[in-house]
Amino acid sequence: MKKARRKRKGGVLDATVAALVGVVILSGLGIWQLDRKAWKEDLIAKLNTRLARAPQDLPPRASWPTLREDGEEFRRVAFPAEFLDGEEALVYTAGSPLRPDVKGPGYWVFAPARLAGGSIVLINRGFVPDDRKDPATRAEGTPRGIVDVVGVMRWPEARNSFTPADDPKQNVWYLRDSNSIATFKKWATAAPFYIDQEAPTPSGGWPKPGKLDVRLTDNHLQYAITWFGLAVALAGVYVVWVTRRLFGRKERFL
Repeated sequence: MKKARRKRKGGVLDATVAALVGVVILSGLGIWQLDRKAWKEDLIAKLNTRLARAPQDLPPRASWPTLREDGEEFRRVAFPAEFLDGEEALVYTAGSPLRPDVKGPGYWVFAPARLAGGSIVLINRGFVPDDRKDPATRAEGTPRGIVDVVGVMRWPEARNSFTPADDPKQNVWYLRDSNSIATFKKWATAAPFYIDQEAPTPSGGWPKPGKLDVRLTDNHLQYAITWFGLAVALAGVYVVWVTRRLFGRKERFL
């Protein structure tokens, strides 16, 4: 009898430790989702504030080394520039949460443009579907002379293990990494940013520029409730089980 009681208590102790660890992990995941929710809401508010401002002058060349992504990205700017003739790079996209007007797969058209002082910046001129990949299919949209560009400052994307390898020989990239593109193309730019063009829209409509519209998904509260609910459920199962275990209930709990 004493041996059976010791065995029973040992089983309860193991189950208590396991249940406690499980509740702590599930609760931690719930708290993490609440932190993510606060971060996402702050990000959405920040982006909406910056994108609602009137365009400002592009920061002067001398200030470029001091510009930082967290302080300047999504700043709207306006400036005159002249695109380098015949130069562009295509960046594959399956769609964008910031460009809801872009439907289906296609390409962002990146092109170098010369500012009044001679500096080069890369500009994402907009989206083209796959059947407009060849520049000859949108020749009427080729910019000529000085263009008054309105756009948004963006910073290069970071590569991860899921990013396909670029195919420079086919002039196709899979990441909006303006630095990598400029290096391969030998476009001499010192800008740490590139520009997402809003206007003007070229003749023929391609590439298709457009204003960024923040529609980031925010399901973190739902996820947090799920994790907290699982923690409560686990605690409930444990209480019922340990009560039956300690008080010698015969029926099995499944």
